[in-house]
Amino acid sequence: EFWLHTKATDCKCYRGTGKIQIYEKTDFGGRMMELMHDCPSLSEAFRYGDIQSCRVLEGYWIFYEQPNYRGRQYLLRPGEYKRFTEWGAMTPKVGSFRRVTDSSY
Repeated sequence: EFWLHTKATDCKCYRGTGKIQIYEKTDFGGRMMELMHDCPSLSEAFRYGDIQSCRVLEGYWIFYEQPNYRGRQYLLRPGEYKRFTEWGAMTPKVGSFRRVTDSSY
């Protein structure tokens, strides 16, 4: 299942770096981390299990519900997401995430 917030063709041609800020609480509250690289296991790398809000500063990103890029997927385009429901999720559980590149398709 692939949940889209934009057309896949809009981001397929994106090239360059990606930058995302993830937050442990809604409305950009709590601890924040700014990342520019893929993360195969959010809980192992950062002791996070949930992402309540985020800012996509550069590029397009895919959130996965499970580690190792498995489970339900959510495509996030540049912008602010004050709560997880804004990217289409029913829970804040994010197991892994990665940048969209040409090779992602």
